[in-house]
Amino acid sequence: MSNVGTGKTIVVSLLLTSLLAACNQPPATPTGSTPPPASTPAEVPAATPATDTTLHDVAESDPRYVVGISYPDKINQYPGLAKAVGDYANAARAELMQAVNGLGSEKPPAPYELSLAFEMVADTPEVVSVSADGGRYTGGAHGEPLVARFTWLPKHEALLTTQTMLPTPEGLQAVSSYVREQLHTSASLRADGDGMTPEDRAQLLQSANKMIDEGTGPDAANFSQFQPVMNADGHIAAIRFVFPPYQVGSYADGTQTVDVPAQVLQAYVAPDYAGLFLK
Repeated sequence: MSNVGTGKTIVVSLLLTSLLAACNQPPATPTGSTPPPASTPAEVPAATPATDTTLHDVAESDPRYVVGISYPDKINQYPGLAKAVGDYANAARAELMQAVNGLGSEKPPAPYELSLAFEMVADTPEVVSVSADGGRYTGGAHGEPLVARFTWLPKHEALLTTQTMLPTPEGLQAVSSYVREQLHTSASLRADGDGMTPEDRAQLLQSANKMIDEGTGPDAANFSQFQPVMNADGHIAAIRFVFPPYQVGSYADGTQTVDVPAQVLQAYVAPDYAGLFLK
């Protein structure tokens, strides 16, 4: 019995030695091929290509949704402006896709939709302005209006905002008073043309004027959307403040605008930007 056990031990030992030797051998190289070069600790992975931030028109659809976004040809000449515009478009698209994803496998009665058209409304060496108008539909009676404005100052490499343009409460109050008066007048003229009874007209004006007063208080947020109105010499002759539906009127009233002349703004514009305005 002891000899048999010894024999088995010798055989197992030889098998283990053979297996270990095989594991320690380098992998065989196929005939006619060149072994791959050994990597070294100093080897550096290839650089990741830079992300393309250039804006391109978008046309995309499936049975559940449709997306259409168009940009002006020259916008990519101003990378800072293009980023601001692109961020706005991406955020609008993300909200649409969140609604689409909420559908699961269900197909809506009408495709959800995002439509955005960006247009260059001013283009001078000192002032470049882009408008955004469109809408987003995710069900219901009608879509959500999308209204935005972007004014870029190439020499400052920055967006012009209401806060930087009119940094004092007095400036906002002057704009508020001027805009409110213009909108009250427009509401009154619309009511005159509707052929209503005096009682219905008074009720309509009361409701309209309340919305106007609430949407034009001297707060920078109420005047965040604007575009410059340029004269032939390249100066800002007026600032056109833009109010989307529901801010100063009903959905049926649509987007409303009021041009505030440079003469009204001159005393309140920040010194860094005063030279942009018509004197």
